[in-house]
Amino acid sequence: MGMAASQARFLSLTARKNNVEYEGQQINQQRTTLSNESSNYYSQLCNLVVPTPPSSEDYSKTTYTFVDGSETNTINSLVAKQNGLYILNYTQSYETESVVSNGSVVTTKKVDEAGNVSFYVGSTKLRAMNPNASVEDPDIQSDPYLSTLESAEVQDILTMENTYLSLLQEKYGDQDWYVRYQKNPTTGSFEPVFYNKQQVDEADYSDKTSASLSGIKSYVYGTTTETREIKNATARVDQDTSGRYINIYIYETNSDGSIKTDAYGNELYTEYGLTTTTENDDRAYNDAMNQYNYNKAKYDQDIEAINAKIEIIQGQDKNLELRLKQLDTEENAISTEIDSVKKVISKNVDSSFKTFNA
Repeated sequence: MGMAASQARFLSLTARKNNVEYEGQQINQQRTTLSNESSNYYSQLCNLVVPTPPSSEDYSKTTYTFVDGSETNTINSLVAKQNGLYILNYTQSYETESVVSNGSVVTTKKVDEAGNVSFYVGSTKLRAMNPNASVEDPDIQSDPYLSTLESAEVQDILTMENTYLSLLQEKYGDQDWYVRYQKNPTTGSFEPVFYNKQQVDEADYSDKTSASLSGIKSYVYGTTTETREIKNATARVDQDTSGRYINIYIYETNSDGSIKTDAYGNELYTEYGLTTTTENDDRAYNDAMNQYNYNKAKYDQDIEAINAKIEIIQGQDKNLELRLKQLDTEENAISTEIDSVKKVISKNVDSSFKTFNA
């Protein structure tokens, strides 16, 4: 190889080596960028909050109740004050006599030859309630049940019917009512059943069977549960070794909130034993479990998405690493060839100087 050719070859190899080194620098920069991205994804993995399934114990409620005569009292809250006292809020529940719903029945409409309309439940005719009714009234004397009684007994029942009518109108509005008496299979006595007159009269009736096409609501005299809330009472409690309340002392207080005392200075209070019940709030627990399942599914999805991105980065980095090894091999080969060309150039230079020195 001549001097000129050797120089050209040397310059070409040097340029190739520079290009390889530059490409290697670019690849290293890309790998650094990929490494930073991968580090960010790993940080996201570490920062993900692992969902925790709910515990049923967190969705149980302890309720304290105490009985005062016919009243059942449920404690709503106890707020601690000074000197071991508490502000007590509780709800009283008690039974009271009233008219209550008794389901629905089918009524039958009948029209006689004179055009008079009557309504029946089964075979018993409904009688319109009249606060001014008397024992001598035809409707009373033809009543299937009242007609079997003595006049004094009928008068007592009519007096009671006026009470029932007042309760019905007080509870359900100022309307007219029908009544019939049915035998209680348990007690053997006859009891009144009430029907809203407007609902019976205005119901749709079958042309074929004369029966009402919809159920007619019925009502009876019974008991219903009433509640009232007592607020800001002053109380003290006893606890057992587990921390549960076992007794409560409710103080009598003056208008200014101070505790009343007797003539000897003793504080006036009433002691009640407490009954403890623990109830599980299944609905709240199921809601929490549904939320957990949603969070768990989202967590798994996020993990899968991040791992997929990391896997892509690892694949890209693997390809860059292989390319870098190729460039390293290529650079070694070029360096070896450059060394060979340098030797050729050196020999050419030495040969040229010897020729001129001769």
